[in-house]
Amino acid sequence: MKNAVIGNNKQKANLIVLGAVPRLLYLLQQETSSTELRTECAVVLGSLAMGTENNVKSLLDCHIIPALLQGLLSPELKFIEACLRCLRTIFTSPVTPEELLYADATVIPHLMALLSRSRYTQEYICQIFSHCCKLRHWHSCGFKSSPQPLLCANGPDHQTILFNHGAVQNIAHLLSSTSYKVRMQALKCFSVLAFENPQVSMTLVNVLVDGELLPQIFVKMLQRDKPIEMQLTSAKCLTYMCRAGAIRTDDNCIILKTLPTLVRMCNKERLLEERVEGAETLAYLIETDVELQRIASITDHLIAMLSDYFKYPSSVSAITDIKRLDHDLKHAHELRQAAFKLYASLGANDEDIRKKIIETENMMDRIVNGLSESSIKVRLSAVRCLHSLSRSVQQLRTSFQDHAVWKPLMKVLQNAPDEVLVVASSTLCNLLLEFSPSKEPILESGAIELLCSLTQSENLALRVNGIWALMNMAFQAEQKIKADILRGLSTEQLFQLLSDSDVNVLMKTLGLLRNLLSTRPHIDQIMSTHGKQIMQAVTLILEGEHNIEVKEQTLCILANIADGTTAKELIMTNDDILQKIKYYMSHSNAKLQLAAMFCISNLIWNEEEGSQERQDKLRDIGIVDILHKLSQSSDPNLCDKAKTALQQYLA
Repeated sequence: MKNAVIGNNKQKANLIVLGAVPRLLYLLQQETSSTELRTECAVVLGSLAMGTENNVKSLLDCHIIPALLQGLLSPELKFIEACLRCLRTIFTSPVTPEELLYADATVIPHLMALLSRSRYTQEYICQIFSHCCKLRHWHSCGFKSSPQPLLCANGPDHQTILFNHGAVQNIAHLLSSTSYKVRMQALKCFSVLAFENPQVSMTLVNVLVDGELLPQIFVKMLQRDKPIEMQLTSAKCLTYMCRAGAIRTDDNCIILKTLPTLVRMCNKERLLEERVEGAETLAYLIETDVELQRIASITDHLIAMLSDYFKYPSSVSAITDIKRLDHDLKHAHELRQAAFKLYASLGANDEDIRKKIIETENMMDRIVNGLSESSIKVRLSAVRCLHSLSRSVQQLRTSFQDHAVWKPLMKVLQNAPDEVLVVASSTLCNLLLEFSPSKEPILESGAIELLCSLTQSENLALRVNGIWALMNMAFQAEQKIKADILRGLSTEQLFQLLSDSDVNVLMKTLGLLRNLLSTRPHIDQIMSTHGKQIMQAVTLILEGEHNIEVKEQTLCILANIADGTTAKELIMTNDDILQKIKYYMSHSNAKLQLAAMFCISNLIWNEEEGSQERQDKLRDIGIVDILHKLSQSSDPNLCDKAKTALQQYLA
């Protein structure tokens, strides 16, 4: 059987269909079977697992994993190694749930104990660990709104379980093993354990192997004479330790070793997989650090080098290998998404770098094409890249305009998964800023409905972005747009947002209200239709338990209302609100005092009709006395404002 199935997928499938698996598992588990027989069974099962994903599914359905784990309790090393080799093959398949390794709590400590048995147990166990320590993928951090990372069930728990069972101590000494495969698998283990894990990363920094600290060992493994796989994986370890806060971003091992190694991996002489992994890891390393972004951008002409990611085949030398060419054509989209990710990180903060990226040949066309690719990974990275570049006022006014970027972006926003929606809606926020010429056409393409629907999302980041974009849209907008926004949102939804538990949503909603209630005719118009509800909302917020910023924003809305011609009356006839304004004039926080004073100034301004009656009413409730007190204030702003207000009484 063994000789028949090796390298022959058809034969493997035949044997599985004929029911060989349950029989092999039966023989494997029989105490009476000889060690040789049990070992041969494990070898054949391992060979079957090497076939297609369907083969692995068939093996899993027959409960192969518990049987093999049971086999690890045998005293016979050869049999243990065969079981581990088979487990390794099954766990490295994408169809196998990692949880199966953790179902029985005695398995991990037993595997740790087996690490000392032979170089094969070391290689296979490390490989099993690195494939069964699943984590979320990194998410680009938004600057205007950061997408929440999607946590897998029990994400960091795998790391914690392995860490608590002594993975670091048990695996560290394997880095000095004489076997390259063992060193390599140990290295991979560390990269998976350290990823986004400060606890593991802080521990690794201080681990000694043969008198040498781990980071120094990783740096040695970055040297150019080491195999590429080893250079890449140790660069990952150092990157993850740096991002988890265990190594400083200005440490020489990052600036002089890790970063240049990763840039080197982006060269077009490297294989497709190496270029993808190099670019993705580099994007993660520099994602939040401006200095690293600047260094990377001027290392080996990286920005121009990434331009080659959009031209395949991967290198001219590879054309001779037809198999490779076929493979690269199928995976060219991987290169594109990696390049977009790295461009997004490079341009996250620095205006000059953004300019360089945009001036790269056909850059905007590439992004526009990327937005409509079939691969979701490419679409997401293209949106990320666009988001990063959209932080530049200069680019919003020029390149974004010339390429009508908003068209494909609006298309991306129709029925995309949340993960894409969050970044795409952040980008839309930036495109809707008042100085962005894209504003008009975006409005005509139905953006208001789309954004209003985002404000009803379960996903917090989407609610924030929806309301943020509406706030940007309403800024200095004409009456018609404001009316459309109010119609699209509906009063109920506005109240829903004003009572949202998230302070970000609340602040952006208040910002929207403040932008809607600007310029007199608009203020009067909106207050004549929605006045009652808006005053109710203002009252609720000023009475609630909210932070200073929220209350200040709310008082600024009141000041805007007080600036209306007819809208003023809604405040003057509302004694409750007048008392609140009076209360905030004497508040301990100067920002709130100042905002309350703006309300008063707008109510008593002389040149306006009815100012005399308003002044008298406010004098009666004690406002003038407070103004006199404030005119003696040590805060120059308050003092000036109070004096100006008192002059209105004297005029």
